Amino acid sequence: MEPELVVMVGLQGCGKSTWVTRHLAATHAVVSKDNWPHARHREARQQRLVDELLGEGRSVVVDNTNPSPRDRAPLVGIGRAHGATVRAVFVDVPLSVCLARNAARTGRAQVPLVGVLATRRRLVPPSIDEGFDQVDVVRA
Repeated sequence: MEPELVVMVGLQGCGKSTWVTRHLAATHAVVSKDNWPHARHREARQQRLVDELLGEGRSVVVDNTNPSPRDRAPLVGIGRAHGATVRAVFVDVPLSVCLARNAARTGRAQVPLVGVLATRRRLVPPSIDEGFDQVDVVRA
């Protein structure tokens, strides 16, 4: 069976990580830049890790905001290069819900308001036209 690359899309606090834990963590390697908060070149590191895992034949889920087609394109390209099925999962939750969930977070888990709003401005729902085999939409 060919590996699958799942690219999560959604605002901070929308529930991406919770969804990943419930639906994919048992079958997919979870890659998130949140695991390396102080690392330099986090994007390059993430792409390298996704490439390595798919190269080993493993399925991968990228658990980040991935708000724009430009952010997602390198991941789609890596998935295609490995012959993986490439799927987007868009967690479409109202901004007010995301802000409330984010406000309930503590420490480094809480994203500054300006960060959430900047992501919201860049957010473009994923589409098949970007090269995804499938786009799933999850609503709260």
